[in-house]
Amino acid sequence: MASKKGKILIVDDNAGIRRTLEILLPVHFAEVKTIPSPATLVSSLEQFQPDVVLLDMNFNTSINTGNEGLYWAGEIKKMVPEVEVVLFTAYADIALAVEGMKRGAFDFIVKPWDNDKLIEVLTSARDKARRAKHPSPPERSEESMFWGSSKPMDAIRKTLEKIAPTDATVLITGENGTGKDVLAREIHAHSFRSGKPMVAVDAGAITETLFESELFGHVKGAFTDAHTDHVGKFEQADGGTLFLDEIGNIPLHLQAKLLRAIQNRSVVRVGGSKAIPVDIRLICATNMDLEQLVREGRFREDLYYRINTVHIALPALRERREDIIPLALLFLERFADKYHRPLTGIAPDAAKILTEGRWSGNIRELQNCIEKAVILSEAKNLTAKDFQIDSSANGLRMTGDAGTLKAVSDADEERLVREAMERTDGNISAAAKMLGVSRPTLYAKLKKYGL
Repeated sequence: MASKKGKILIVDDNAGIRRTLEILLPVHFAEVKTIPSPATLVSSLEQFQPDVVLLDMNFNTSINTGNEGLYWAGEIKKMVPEVEVVLFTAYADIALAVEGMKRGAFDFIVKPWDNDKLIEVLTSARDKARRAKHPSPPERSEESMFWGSSKPMDAIRKTLEKIAPTDATVLITGENGTGKDVLAREIHAHSFRSGKPMVAVDAGAITETLFESELFGHVKGAFTDAHTDHVGKFEQADGGTLFLDEIGNIPLHLQAKLLRAIQNRSVVRVGGSKAIPVDIRLICATNMDLEQLVREGRFREDLYYRINTVHIALPALRERREDIIPLALLFLERFADKYHRPLTGIAPDAAKILTEGRWSGNIRELQNCIEKAVILSEAKNLTAKDFQIDSSANGLRMTGDAGTLKAVSDADEERLVREAMERTDGNISAAAKMLGVSRPTLYAKLKKYGL
């Protein structure tokens, strides 16, 4: 069912178009008002108070240049900046519509229009306007940032509030598992691009031969198996945010090509010759020391400064220990619900060892540890026996993890394996993941205990 909310004001001198939109748009908007010219636009804005104005570029004037539409688009944004303006234009006036967007218009629709595209643009404009009028914190999801109460995270949150509404390029650094990708999504969610896509790329995982094709796209016939045109990640993120994770792993000779695309804000598809403009907000992340890589000649200095307009360093979990238990309780609630376990809390002895753990894998390691403990615990609260310190790793490992499964007695090992198989209904892959061992290792344990 369509989301029916918000108000839209349509300004168009074509009676047929007005009647069509009066039929189409009430399915998606709570109130729809149409007027034939800008003559009553000011009073309509004051009385109707729309979220969106769909504004024609040309009206019945002696000179049909589209300038009247540009003028009124600018006037609307001056009078009511929170109202979003979508321009209605003929194909020949697209250049003027682009100029209108530079003056503050949300987007433009070309006549004759596609209904799905029209609805998508208008509802996106409506949602943006309503967020501006009625700001509220986003609902927490598994991908939401957990800020906690530590001073380092409080400082980062304040930085995010300043930079998110801008298009500043952001470099996020931190150890594995600190939540760099989550922070990137948080920046995008609080930006003016939130209604557009965020495209995430593990830059270091792309093979060198496919690097340009994946990021910049290719044209049909550019190489063997290029049977169709391919849109690269830069183009996919057009209008939104491009998140380049593990940017420190990009080989030096490919960094120049990336720098060129970032500087020019355009890409040339492999096998093509046309420069395609892209409008993106760039966020990069790495667990590496890029300054050191620059000194060693392994990372381009000009690329480093290009991606480092704003630098955010996420602290390791051991540097924000006051957040460990609140995070653990958050994961406990999530996994207790997921696995239908009657767990309600963390006992003091368990809280102590969780707080004192090294957590070399940071939040991701804590989450994995709590998940396994929830699955295998037999009590209503997680207790110390559900966890075990692995001194060789100078950190915490859950009993039944790959490193400690070998250290427990045969009786305990058999119990862990048996419970894992029971709780996964005999699914080898799921049980192996639960125990933190490989499938072949689990097969060997099953054979050993005759399970």
